[in-house]
Amino acid sequence: MKYFSTRGNVHGLSFKDAVMMGLADDGGLLLPEAIPVLTPGDVEVLGHLDYPELAFQILSLFTEDIPSVDLKDLVERSYASFTHPEVTPLVHRNGVYILELFHGPTLAFKDVALQLLGNLFEYLLKERGEKMNILGATSGDTGSAAIYGVSGKENINIFILHPHRRVSAIQELQMTTVTDPNVFNLAIRGTFDDGQRIVKEVFGDLPFKSAHSLGAVNSINWARVLAQIVYYFYAYGRVRRETGCRDFYVSVPTGNFGDIFAGYVAKRMGLPIRKLILATNENNILARFVRDGDYSIGAVAETLSPSMDIQVASNFERYLFYLFDQDAEKVARAMKDFAGTGRLAFTNQERARVAADFLALSVDKDQTLATIGDFHAATGYILDPHSAVGVKAAKDLSGGDAPVVCLATAHPAKFPEPVRRATGRDPEIPPPLAGIETRERRCEIIDADTAKIKEYVAKHAV
Repeated sequence: MKYFSTRGNVHGLSFKDAVMMGLADDGGLLLPEAIPVLTPGDVEVLGHLDYPELAFQILSLFTEDIPSVDLKDLVERSYASFTHPEVTPLVHRNGVYILELFHGPTLAFKDVALQLLGNLFEYLLKERGEKMNILGATSGDTGSAAIYGVSGKENINIFILHPHRRVSAIQELQMTTVTDPNVFNLAIRGTFDDGQRIVKEVFGDLPFKSAHSLGAVNSINWARVLAQIVYYFYAYGRVRRETGCRDFYVSVPTGNFGDIFAGYVAKRMGLPIRKLILATNENNILARFVRDGDYSIGAVAETLSPSMDIQVASNFERYLFYLFDQDAEKVARAMKDFAGTGRLAFTNQERARVAADFLALSVDKDQTLATIGDFHAATGYILDPHSAVGVKAAKDLSGGDAPVVCLATAHPAKFPEPVRRATGRDPEIPPPLAGIETRERRCEIIDADTAKIKEYVAKHAV
């Protein structure tokens, strides 16, 4: 399996090289040359596997240059850190299935991919005798998951940008209380979109990227998306065995389009997803795209679900490649136009193709709180605000003609204030968060300025 850029000027990369490159050198995003297509029988067999074995089988379809024994070891070590024996357990509550993706070290779905990516980086750097400086931006959960994935690992320094005072208190503490010498937390005076822009600009400076051996942990790294494909298959296998269903809906709270793009790839692989339900908060650029063909930047609103407080979805370009019939030149033109105008236009035919795969809903603060409160009153189960956005969209859009799986992307203890407002009680504090507010912290506040970030990285690079 070889990899290429959505913009057409990078191609023929091995999986290892794709992981290490992160963002393609032409500014595009990397994709496999072909998406494997499975038979219904193949999907049925995969549905009976436990999580580590399923992950090994799915990853093997996309990785031909890592020996099977090494890949299996990487997978098993990555998921040994999860506190639930099923890794991503599925529970049935109040008419929906909830896939709990928050049993990793930082209590968020990002752990599913970033525990694996951290181990992949360490494996590849040791094999090549190289060093790496990871640069990433976070809207809340990616930062802590990436830090926990590589903290203390040899030959790696990590620099994480988060928007100052625009993540939850717990999310900030999870990042800033990791004081290993290879971890650098930078709170930028701006939004997540500013941080994401800076990361892309830094990676676009190819001499700087090469000189400082930059690596990417954001979902611009294909390995992130690949790891997330697995739990769509896992969810279907569990629902299929319980209900006998032939297809299902999946509701995905998303701001950066990475998690739901993994579901789109799973659908192209043959997983019988009837529709992917795209759930957003008030930052609804993606919902507007699905419903109205309106992909235009607005102001970033602060919400109860800060990990989705995004207006420019960095993984959207991967989907555009397929929407535009795999025409890399058209993608490159569109992204250049978008950089200048802040909007994209779509034909009626393209909009019809979007509608064949996606439904979408934007859920505001009041609806989020009501969903958390009502769901808790009916079931005793507490949703975090992001997961509540997904549950609300699922109940409004799935139609009841097939089972619906809602991705629960974070533990409610990471967002105690909205949970308290909605339910009148505090969420139970899991062991990883006990006493976190008393731990030593390390963080620097810095302007959202690309030159200043580059200067800082150059000064502290491994």
